[in-house]
Amino acid sequence: MIKSLNFNKVILLLAGLFMLTSLSFAQEMTLSGVVTDSNTGDVLPGVTVAIKNTTTGTITTPDGTYTLKANAGDILIFSFIGYVTQEIALNDQKELNVALVPDVIGMDEVVVVGYGQVRKEDATGSVFTVKSDDFNQGSTTSPQDLIVGKIAGVQIVSDGGAPGSEATIRIRGGSSMSASNDPLIVIDGMPLDNRAIDGMSNVLSSLNPNDIETFTVLKDASATAIYGSRASNGVILITTKKGSAGQKVKVTYDTKFSIGKIKETIDVLSADEYRTLVNERALTNSSVNPDLLGDASTDWQDEIYRDATGQEHNIGVSGSFKDIPFRVSAGYTDQNGILQTSEMQRTTGTLNINPSFFDEHLKINLGAKYMAVENQFADRGAIGNALRFDPTQSVFNNTGIYGGYTTWLMGDGSRNVNGTRNPVAQLQQREDISDVSRIIADFQADYKLHFLPELKASVKLGYDYSDSDGEVNTDLDASWVRASSTGVDRDYTQEKKNELLDFYLTYDKELPSLKSKINVMGGYEWQHFWSKATAYEVDRFNTAIEDSEDETENYLVSFFGRANYTFKDKYILTATVRKDGSSRFHEDNRWGTFPSAALAWRASEETFLKNIDAISNVKVRLSYGITGQQELNSGDYPYMGTYRLSDSRTQYQFGNQYYTLIRPDGYDAGLQWEKTTTYNAGIDYGFINNRIYGTFDIYKRKTEDLLNTIPVPAGTNFTDRLLTNVGDLENNGFEFSVNAILLEKKDLFWEVGFNLAYNNNEITRLTNYDDPDYRGVETGDISGVGVGNTIQINAVGHPLNTFYVYEQVYNSNGKPIEGLYVDRNKDGQITTADKYYAEDPAQDYNIGFSSNLKYKDFDFGFNGRIGIGGQIYNNVIVGGRYQEMTVNEYLTNMPSEINKSKFETAQQYSDYFLEDASFLKIDNITLGYNFTKLLKPLLGFDLHARAFTTVQNAFVITDYSGLDPEVNGGIDNDVYPRPRTFLFGLNVNF
Repeated sequence: MIKSLNFNKVILLLAGLFMLTSLSFAQEMTLSGVVTDSNTGDVLPGVTVAIKNTTTGTITTPDGTYTLKANAGDILIFSFIGYVTQEIALNDQKELNVALVPDVIGMDEVVVVGYGQVRKEDATGSVFTVKSDDFNQGSTTSPQDLIVGKIAGVQIVSDGGAPGSEATIRIRGGSSMSASNDPLIVIDGMPLDNRAIDGMSNVLSSLNPNDIETFTVLKDASATAIYGSRASNGVILITTKKGSAGQKVKVTYDTKFSIGKIKETIDVLSADEYRTLVNERALTNSSVNPDLLGDASTDWQDEIYRDATGQEHNIGVSGSFKDIPFRVSAGYTDQNGILQTSEMQRTTGTLNINPSFFDEHLKINLGAKYMAVENQFADRGAIGNALRFDPTQSVFNNTGIYGGYTTWLMGDGSRNVNGTRNPVAQLQQREDISDVSRIIADFQADYKLHFLPELKASVKLGYDYSDSDGEVNTDLDASWVRASSTGVDRDYTQEKKNELLDFYLTYDKELPSLKSKINVMGGYEWQHFWSKATAYEVDRFNTAIEDSEDETENYLVSFFGRANYTFKDKYILTATVRKDGSSRFHEDNRWGTFPSAALAWRASEETFLKNIDAISNVKVRLSYGITGQQELNSGDYPYMGTYRLSDSRTQYQFGNQYYTLIRPDGYDAGLQWEKTTTYNAGIDYGFINNRIYGTFDIYKRKTEDLLNTIPVPAGTNFTDRLLTNVGDLENNGFEFSVNAILLEKKDLFWEVGFNLAYNNNEITRLTNYDDPDYRGVETGDISGVGVGNTIQINAVGHPLNTFYVYEQVYNSNGKPIEGLYVDRNKDGQITTADKYYAEDPAQDYNIGFSSNLKYKDFDFGFNGRIGIGGQIYNNVIVGGRYQEMTVNEYLTNMPSEINKSKFETAQQYSDYFLEDASFLKIDNITLGYNFTKLLKPLLGFDLHARAFTTVQNAFVITDYSGLDPEVNGGIDNDVYPRPRTFLFGLNVNF
């Protein structure tokens, strides 16, 4: 088991935290003044007046006046929607009047883009940023949880409710069929390797969400093409928190305690219902044996689930020490899963130092992030077996064999290998643990030349290293450990390295005489990915059945450039090009070129709009570009002839001797990039001093040279099916977002947000020639009925992963007629030719919405999502069939849905099991209270404290009969339930 939290460490952290409060404070004075509009002289009520780098502040009254206690030397910040923010240093005056200059709010904001930053007003691409103040609140063990539902066109679905579970992130749908559809993730300028880290479910869960400052999503080719061969699925830029020059030392402490409860379980037959059914069936079917029924009434789902407790502690210190900005932090998370034995513990530490030298001509950014994660994984097979194990049996038996857990036996007393495993035994007699350490370090130096300050040279070094060590141990008396071919103990290790070198030059020049400004950037990048993994497994007789070592690497070398030209601050042109060379391709196909171009027109700066007070911002954008895909999901050497050794279970016997085989793999030496061409048109808008603002985009994406696994003639390769470039895929859609400040008064503030995205994809080509008999590539594995069955297909003219099923026929009462399907081709018989293309699992429309209300010291907020369209294959209830009972040696329970279908045998290809995936879900509801005003008179210094409570995964409204309509890939196969979590938190800043 994972070690419990050492509370002595927490006590020491808290002691250190509060010792810092002994710092002396300067003598306060009372400052007052009035804030006005610099153009009209009108007073401005509701202006925020705050002391920089503190939480002390106030708001101007209806007559524009304010009163504030401050110290000489403090820097006051005056900010108000529609006006330029001003910073003023105090002397010893007691009155300070300020005139604010009107401005288009937010347009001077700087947003992060690839290899630099750009003013929001100069951005030509589809770029969206979520800052830490707008992150989702609650228990967020993985960073992607912070932005769920926040960005139009970005869908994030976790793999279930396990701590740190894997998440699927899609930006404007998928652009590939066989290769990866995951976006490129860049942390502080360091592009990550998206491939899994052994011993971790989610590659991002090693990063502490509390250390993140912003998420920026690059969606169209104008924004992403600078990343070339890895940008077809979009780019997510994550920046971490840093100190700033001149900042006083600030200490933050955050803590959260949570308890998660399972919302509901699958409705299965109770013990009494099951006894009745078995006895009734035994009257007409001799294969059903009622003598196997027990005397217990066991709710097996109740036996495997629990309340999941969690705690989180984060402490951060930031500021400026001798003019060197810094931030250090430490964090600890301990989260149990609602499935027995699942748990995650994470310890993190970060350091960011950002000094400047030579009158800010040289800027250094040095960052280091350390994470140590301990995982205990539960056997998810217990979830399905809890639905199927006979409810009339007890958890334990009186025999003492197999660890005392009830087990299905044969007549001779041996274990029935076909019987359902005891789900409690699966959890308690198996230990699957891992330790993962990871460090991400980066160094960047930006030097602005003294003799040519418009030219800046930048160099960046990055290093991402992880070390995994895991083991899976099974009790020797576990019932399923029965033969030498079954593993009992397995140890594995993995090391991964990601090394980066960037060098680029940036020339930034304003040309007043030409009413223009230009920004030109060009550079070189080298990145190396390496990993080494080992595995050693033995059976119950301590005989090795696996002893493997796998070492692999790949390189990416790139040249890139970007040019921005702005004329009259109204017309903006951006051109980007990147040339990538990847070791994953043959030298004849190794290099790819990925260009883009974009235009933007700030129409609100034109005379015919500029004088309309209600219009704050109108910017029209057009872009075109090509991006690539080199994450082929086929290893680092897909174009080469490779060989692999067989393990002990597939050796060749010659006489009494067993020999290890060397098997060749199939390959295509001509593999090349998948290339995605994107067209995008968009508009950014703002009204009433940007109290209402948002974006609208429409796009079309076409992927060519799509990878597909196609049949090849026997003898032409080492396989009968080969991955090669033969297909095309199109995505088209639109995105809309709007944020509005509905109320802004002294004691009342209310802001709401809404976003809507529509995406449709269609496969337009899959083979090099037309074949009327080629139906497509079957995919989407389903379980519970034999092996090797699939329920989806990728076919020309249809979306990715379309369900491929028979059309069920129903009687006059609306009940399905078993085995009777529609003869769609009218040939008088039911064959696979009668299957049809149903819907795909992706929602047609995805909506996100949020509300944030503040009244005096209270705040209340919520955010949720709506998905419209799409289908789910309910694989959970497919196993519900009476045939399961026709076995003499064991009994199997069934979902209560059997009372509706009454299927005797498996009907897994029937569209009866397809259900509507639409839903409305409230992800978070939060209520908070700010104690600052209460604490300051008591303490005598500024201390901001906020307590809050959150309900996470509050509720969902859906017609889907399963536990949750959000299922990766659209196939619900015993998904780990997402709990409803109740959380209490405290934030302290001083």
